[in-house]
Amino acid sequence: MRTGTPWLRRFHPRQDSEIELFCFPHAGGSASAYFQLSQLLAPTVQVSAVQYPGRQDRRSEPRIDSIDEFADRMCAELLSQPARPFAMFGHSMGAVIAYETAQRLTEAGRVPVWFFSSSRRAPSRLRHTDVHRRDDAGIVAELRSLAGGDVDWLADEELLASFLPAIRSDYQAIETHPYRPGPPLRCPITAFMGDQDPYTTQDEAASWQDHCTGSFDLHVFPGGHFYFDNHTAQVAAHVNRVLGTAAGVAPHGEA
Repeated sequence: MRTGTPWLRRFHPRQDSEIELFCFPHAGGSASAYFQLSQLLAPTVQVSAVQYPGRQDRRSEPRIDSIDEFADRMCAELLSQPARPFAMFGHSMGAVIAYETAQRLTEAGRVPVWFFSSSRRAPSRLRHTDVHRRDDAGIVAELRSLAGGDVDWLADEELLASFLPAIRSDYQAIETHPYRPGPPLRCPITAFMGDQDPYTTQDEAASWQDHCTGSFDLHVFPGGHFYFDNHTAQVAAHVNRVLGTAAGVAPHGEA
């Protein structure tokens, strides 16, 4: 097994993992956001964390400001991987990219065994936001409201300058992406969220059940948009439990 590609980071690579979990970060995020999840799920689940262009070791590459382009390129990348049972996990913007990628993979004959949405309302539940049109101070204010108490890093001007372009580009991608009704995913969906998330209500998260033919469940944790940082172990335990069952009956990617 390859330990990674420009698009994928495998922090704990294992040849004998029963199933692969492709993890898509939030706006402005990077593959490293899933290091702890990878550690907790190894060796049963192989976590392959997506690294978007325009950040960290890919910061010199052109950024992408379209969800469709993200999904097209991710679909091509994942189709180049060996066919085996796989699931998808996306946090915030990453859930939308993962959903669009899953639609494309299904059309190509590879069906995920499970789909996990984190801190994101269902694709059909649109809101109008314009964060990408704000000046830098406006974007920082938005990040400050989402980060809660942990905001010291937002005072680091050098750090901000390095990642604000990627954040603006990501916000443009998610805020300008239209919803196009399509067939539901042919797998179960689990939605995770924080009970104080300003971006997602429980009703909006519950609407993910309209986007699958399999079972649906919703798990609400204490916290805001980044509840995941404080509840990674609980999320990992649930993911491990359901994927441990799914891997035994997975269709190895066939439609």
